[in-house]
Amino acid sequence: MKDYKVNYIDLSTGETIAYRQAGQGEKTILLVHGNMSSSVHYQKLMEALEDEYKVYALDMAGFGDSTYNRVCDTLHEFSRDVTAFIEALDLKDVYLMGWSTGGGVALETAADIPERIKKLLLQSSVGITGYPMFRKDEEGQPILTERIYKREDIEKDPVQVVPALQAFESNNREFFRYIWNLTIYNLAQPNEEDYEKYLDAIMKQRNLVDVDVALTVFNMTHDHNGVVDGSGRIDKVKAPVVIFHGEEDLVVPKDFALLTKKYFGDQADLIMFDDMGHSLFTDNFDRFYEALVSQLN
Repeated sequence: MKDYKVNYIDLSTGETIAYRQAGQGEKTILLVHGNMSSSVHYQKLMEALEDEYKVYALDMAGFGDSTYNRVCDTLHEFSRDVTAFIEALDLKDVYLMGWSTGGGVALETAADIPERIKKLLLQSSVGITGYPMFRKDEEGQPILTERIYKREDIEKDPVQVVPALQAFESNNREFFRYIWNLTIYNLAQPNEEDYEKYLDAIMKQRNLVDVDVALTVFNMTHDHNGVVDGSGRIDKVKAPVVIFHGEEDLVVPKDFALLTKKYFGDQADLIMFDDMGHSLFTDNFDRFYEALVSQLN
C-alpha cells in the first residue's frame, strides 16, 4: 500500500483537518472513512484511482491526524467539516463517497451543498434512519425492546462501548485486531504490513462515544426511527445516489441498504455484492473497484 503525505487545512468549524491527496484528473473524488478508521484505510483505493482522477481522503474531526476541538454528537455536525473542506478547496462536481459511518456523514454533506455534489456513493453505509443500539441484559445480550441513544447510557454500554474505551486508553491494539477480524475482516484480511498501518490509524480515534450517539440519532427521513423524529433532510439530497453493499455485511446488515434504497426510490441504484462483507475493498478489491469506476461518469 502506497503511503500519501498528510496535509492540513484550518476550517471555519474550528478544526484543523488532515487529508491525503492524489492524482490530477479532471474528475474529483472525496473519500470519507468510517468509525474506528481514518484516511489511511483509503490509501489502496487512492493508489488505484490516482492515474485517472483527483482524489482526496480526509480524517474527520477526532480521527487520525485531525483535531478534536468540539463534541460532534450528530452526523450532521461531523459533516460540517466535510462541507467546509469542500468549500475551502472550492471543489465542484464532487463524487462523494462515504464508508459506514462516513456514508451518513456524506449524506448530510450532500444535503447541505447539493450544488457541489455530482454523485453520492454510499459504501457499506449506515442506513438513512440511523444505527440502533440496545440496552444489554445480564448476559450481555441486546434487549431489542429497549433502545438507547442518550450519551449517559451509551458510554456505560458494557458490550459495544466500555471495552473499546478501555482498549483505547490502554493502547490495546490486539483488541481491535480481534474485533476487526470478527466483524469486518471476517472474510478476508489485508496483508500484515497494511494491517499494522490500519491499527495505527484506529488507535488515534478520540471520539468513540460521540460517534455512537450520532449514529443512534441519525434520521434524515420524515418518519420516527424509534428514538427521534426524522429531519426530512433527505429531500435536500439532489445528487444521484449509488449504494454499494455486501450481502454478508455483519456490521451494517443489508436490510439497512434496502431501506435506504426504498426511501430514495428511483434516485438511488443499489449494487449488492454476494460473498462480500463490510470492507468491500478488502474482500474483493478488483470487483469493487470495477463497480466503483463504472459509476464515475
